[in-house]
Amino acid sequence: MAKIIISREGQIEQQVQLSKERMTIGRHAHNDIVLAHPSVSGEHAVIVTILDDSFLEDLHSTNGTFVNGHRIGKHFLQHQDLIKLAKFQVEFQADGVRPLAAAAATVLPPQASIEVLNGNNAGKTMTLSKPLTSLGRPGVQVVVINRNGETYTITHAEGERIPLLNGKPMDRQPQRLKDGDVIDLSGTQMAFRLS
Repeated sequence: MAKIIISREGQIEQQVQLSKERMTIGRHAHNDIVLAHPSVSGEHAVIVTILDDSFLEDLHSTNGTFVNGHRIGKHFLQHQDLIKLAKFQVEFQADGVRPLAAAAATVLPPQASIEVLNGNNAGKTMTLSKPLTSLGRPGVQVVVINRNGETYTITHAEGERIPLLNGKPMDRQPQRLKDGDVIDLSGTQMAFRLS
């Protein structure tokens, strides 16, 4: 299970396991993670975790939410991302590769990945090491990539906005992915790569 380590002025204040699908962060006491400081908005941000993927979203906070020095609206969290919320520094720690997943990856070649083609994360890649990988913004637009042996398929799983595959709207039926296919989620373009 992923966790976050919250510190202020170099002192660790709390470590929180991301044990719920949706965990709010803010100054008010009703949040899942309370950061009691006037520079933190009442409801500052939220972390949504689906399977092993965590997404950070700013909730229109006054002072903004930053990841690795960049102001974000929403962000797919990677291991050791540094989040800044007002006076607080938050380190995201993924739970690492499970031995079972590592073994499965060696048994099921070839290895596939997703490469971000545009925006702030252009050039970043994510290995598709799990049987199911979800991409997108929960409630708005989510696709799921399913690995079955050497075959990868993509399905529009959630949201009103229809994602694009190679410039064409996807339907709700699984579509087989080929090396070089381009997925477009709300303007963020990603290429499917087989190695």
